[in-house]
Amino acid sequence: MQALRNRFRSWSSDVTLDNKTVIITGANTGIGKHAATDLAKRGARIIMACRDMEKANEALKEVIEASGNQNVVTCRLDLADTKSIREFAEKINNEEKQVNILINNAGVMVCPYGKTADGFEMQIGVNHMGHFLLTYLLLDLIKSSAPARIITVSSMAHKWGTINLEDINSEKSYDKRKAYSQSKLANILFTRSLAKRLEGTGVTTYALHPGVVQTDLWRHLSKPEQAVMWMARPFTKTSVQGAQTTIYCAVAPELDTESGRYYSDCAPANCSQAALDDDMAQRLWELSCKMLSIEWE
Repeated sequence: MQALRNRFRSWSSDVTLDNKTVIITGANTGIGKHAATDLAKRGARIIMACRDMEKANEALKEVIEASGNQNVVTCRLDLADTKSIREFAEKINNEEKQVNILINNAGVMVCPYGKTADGFEMQIGVNHMGHFLLTYLLLDLIKSSAPARIITVSSMAHKWGTINLEDINSEKSYDKRKAYSQSKLANILFTRSLAKRLEGTGVTTYALHPGVVQTDLWRHLSKPEQAVMWMARPFTKTSVQGAQTTIYCAVAPELDTESGRYYSDCAPANCSQAALDDDMAQRLWELSCKMLSIEWE
């Protein structure tokens, strides 16, 4: 048990982020909110990008109070709607001078079958397509803000995933766990592809597993599954502990020369062979561009 406690200790660093701007999707709850609080304490301007503005504004007050940083704002972003993503990106591009850190944190997990406003299966649509489009639309501003970082929250669940290019929206057959694992695998493949495209720009990118975290994402689990997770609570992370690898990827100086890698517990981690498949990464990239009607070489 002592070894478990040691493993879950908070990562510590005195790195400051004065005069830096950070966007965090899904920052109104869980690890996103705790990452926002930590980075605000470091002096950054924080933009909390959230779907539910009522909850976002409640979280905003908490982040400002906990951090002592008044330079924290909310902005509506629904990753299940490309119109909302484009409106958000247009606002950021028009009103912000820089974006030094983009944290693609928001997500849905093992939810019942549903589709986004654009007809994507909800988990691949929000977890992958939404963040893919958001990153694309903000990339010029991020590049002009270099050195900059793009962080995408994946999961160890990617190890059970496969990419089904012929049925990416799970229309022929839907298994909520397989769909979730597919979306988390897509996060890592996206990060690998993005890193190659960003070589020489001063923008680096990372994917991470936050740990098994006690968050609102559990809400779609069945009652027996929730009971199992409740019994496993001593072996799971709090949101504060779960946010540590996100914070590490956002600020650790030693990552300045790294890009495209996968992290867990504030250290490099091994991902599945499927997550190292550059051919699949390229094919997924091309399919994503086609489905989002964008040109991104």
